[in-house]
Amino acid sequence: MSKSQNKNGSPRFATVVEVRESLVIIQVDEQTALKKNEVGYVCVGEERLKAEVLRIRGRTADMQVFEDTTGVRVGDRVEMTDEMLSASLGPGLLGRVFDGLQSPLHDVAEQYGFFLPRGADVPSLEETQEWAFTPAVKEGDRVPPGGVLGTVPEGPVTHKVMVPFNEAEPVTINWIGHGNYKLTDTIARVQTSRGEQELTMVQRWPVRRAIPASLLRNRYAERLYSQQPLTTGTRIIDTFFPIATGGTGCIPGPFGAGKTVLQSTIARYATVDIVIVVACGERAGEVVETITLYPETSDPRTGGTLMDRTIIICNTSSMPVAAREASIYMGVTLAEYYRQMGLNVLLIADSTSRWAQAMRETSGRMEEIPGEEAFPAYLDSSIKSVYERAGVIRCPDDSQGSVTMIGTVSPAGGNFEEPVTQSTLGTVKTFLGLSYDRAYKRFYPAIDPLISWSRYLDQLRPWLNQNLDANWVDDVKRLHELLREGDTINQMMQVTGEEGITLEDFITWQKSVLLDMAFLQQDAFDDVDAFMPRERQLESLHLLKKIIDCEYEFKNRDDVRTFFTKVTGLYKNWNYSSLNSADYSKYKREIEHLASGGPPHTQDSI
Repeated sequence: MSKSQNKNGSPRFATVVEVRESLVIIQVDEQTALKKNEVGYVCVGEERLKAEVLRIRGRTADMQVFEDTTGVRVGDRVEMTDEMLSASLGPGLLGRVFDGLQSPLHDVAEQYGFFLPRGADVPSLEETQEWAFTPAVKEGDRVPPGGVLGTVPEGPVTHKVMVPFNEAEPVTINWIGHGNYKLTDTIARVQTSRGEQELTMVQRWPVRRAIPASLLRNRYAERLYSQQPLTTGTRIIDTFFPIATGGTGCIPGPFGAGKTVLQSTIARYATVDIVIVVACGERAGEVVETITLYPETSDPRTGGTLMDRTIIICNTSSMPVAAREASIYMGVTLAEYYRQMGLNVLLIADSTSRWAQAMRETSGRMEEIPGEEAFPAYLDSSIKSVYERAGVIRCPDDSQGSVTMIGTVSPAGGNFEEPVTQSTLGTVKTFLGLSYDRAYKRFYPAIDPLISWSRYLDQLRPWLNQNLDANWVDDVKRLHELLREGDTINQMMQVTGEEGITLEDFITWQKSVLLDMAFLQQDAFDDVDAFMPRERQLESLHLLKKIIDCEYEFKNRDDVRTFFTKVTGLYKNWNYSSLNSADYSKYKREIEHLASGGPPHTQDSI
């Protein structure tokens, strides 16, 4: 790799003057200028440790080292590169596992062994593989930054090779290739304001900058308003707390509340083209489970495996702190890259709590003034800057792409009042709060409907009312209020017993329990119930609403309990039945009979 140079043409170097664990203080001469977020390499013998400039103070700067700093001493040389911390963008990203610096972990393990060494330098993308390039332009065409030069097949998607995003103006095609090429081969020669340039299939982009920034400034891309919901197949999310395509959501919850299972279910069934999982600080065992599970999980969208359209960014809690902090930016950048192709991307960040803890450690070593619970004072703005990179855009070729971001938060002790959760809640528009009590009762998903919310329900009202039902949003809000009424009645019964409430209140409580047990709960391990299409959710909710709205005449509480227990059992069996099967029709007829006010059947009911 060529080193950057000073104005006089000499290489740019710095010297280590202080070491604070993963933070080193460097000093440069008067002729060397540094840039924030510039990458440099700390030289320790034959090893070169990657580092990034965080803060500049005159001739000194603070650099966070992305690897173990054992052996780094005062006086060690630092080679500056004049490059920002960047991602390599091109074909071959799908189906791979990277760390936060985009080092391919499988390739590193094959080359260096089981334990990852310091200073390992392996190309992010496979440079020897050939790709079948089909041009989308011809000589003489003017193509804007981000415009499509051609396509190559990449697994289940068509990968668009684009004009580099950092071009200042449209380029003119002097020559365009056709056929099989390696990533480093020239596939186009273009005329720019700097003269003729050769383009390959790979481009670099700084991870801490949003990709659309330069495009929007030149009006080559347009940011759009999220108008359609993301379908996850999970009833409580799609119906009560929807997430918009290109929107943001968070899943906070204590340990053991089912975050991992829920995010895996969303990743498998969500209506997206690409899934990117950023394990920014999870325990090694959970990350290993993700890495081994995805290649074995069938993909209902493509018929292959889920890993075929997934990228995993892996930085466990035992990996260097600085790399963990960078991992989420790497994941967002890769998501934006595929969004520029007109694809819908789902980014799952697990867990942003440990990402924030990494920032806290680095901030402490920089001796910055701490905020609440010793987190950096800029925690809130850092979280917002990440989630704000989600969204929907119209690409230069008029296709639409999106990045939907869902972050899981792991507050200590399930305390939602801690700073990371609160900052996240002030940023996202869907809050899916997991409850330990519901998880303890084996409720799945353990999303507590009484504390969760979605600002997208009203935003998506036109789409929901047009595509599902004219009164969909109002009906959902009314059923949500039923859950609150039922909880209030249940709390009264905890004090007074069933005898302390009226029969009418007891019926209301039973209706809320029916809604909770029959609709909000779902079996993630059942082939049928794990995913429910929106059409079936509409049918299910309509039928459930008939039962709830029906006026029944019961003699006593035992009759009420018997009736609703029977309906709940029928409903659960109906959820497990394949669409239009014999059992599906049988259970539906029985439920409709009860919804009409008729007496329960004695046979073939449960």
